[in-house]
Amino acid sequence: MTYFLSIVWNPNIGIDLGFFTVRYYSLMYIIGFAAGYYIMKKVFKNENLPLTYLDPLLTYAIIGTLLGARLGHVFFYDWPYYSHHLAEILLPIRETANGYEFTGFQGLASHGAAIGLFLAALYFWKKYLKGNHSFLWILDRITLTIPIGAGLIRLGNLFNSEIVGKPTGTNYGFIFKKLGEDFPRYPTQLYEATAYFLMLFLMLYLYWKTDLKKYKGMLFGIFFAVLWSIRFFVEFFKEAQNEEDIARLQATGLNTGQWLSIPFFLIGVGLIFYAYKYGQKK
Repeated sequence: MTYFLSIVWNPNIGIDLGFFTVRYYSLMYIIGFAAGYYIMKKVFKNENLPLTYLDPLLTYAIIGTLLGARLGHVFFYDWPYYSHHLAEILLPIRETANGYEFTGFQGLASHGAAIGLFLAALYFWKKYLKGNHSFLWILDRITLTIPIGAGLIRLGNLFNSEIVGKPTGTNYGFIFKKLGEDFPRYPTQLYEATAYFLMLFLMLYLYWKTDLKKYKGMLFGIFFAVLWSIRFFVEFFKEAQNEEDIARLQATGLNTGQWLSIPFFLIGVGLIFYAYKYGQKK
């Protein structure tokens, strides 16, 4: 059968430098953090904050995001496996029949990354900003940087042919040759990436062109409500990630990513109402 509307997807894993291969997935993280640093530099100048705070903020953000994303994958998605392979939680290795092999960190979860970044922001606020600004104040500003990183990471997932969509059952979609397939799937990685990049422009517009930043918690609330709504709906087109995910989907009609997104969405909505009512008073 000829798939006129499909794309045969079989890219290289990265840029081969001869002595080392820079994986696209890792490169997306680097670009995302660099872009976030650039945005926060603009914000710090606008808010008259010392630029010397930027380096520790970036350091905490990197540690919190990566550690949170890793632990999120371990505990939210694959604990039955990692409970018997504890060394693999924080080490980039995988047990095989011939011993251990280097794999890199192949399991990172966005919900865990959100929690890790939240804790990193809390630590940064207590150390540098407490007494001058509220915690919601710094969260409102950090949210300006996250959509571009989230979108780039989904592009990294696309390069890795992972977190794929369900089969389309039509001529439309991506054929992931790396998975040994010859049928199209929904390019859910592109769906999410596109939505997050559009969200980036929305958040930047709200910060620079409106007065919403005066309501502490408003930007963060909008960000959370929109982000996890996107994640919730795109999940309908995604393939389940493991047996536990399949079982949860069959039992409840929603997969793990959707169940995890619901409380995050509700937090966002709650913050919007809180910020509107009390945000200018604190």
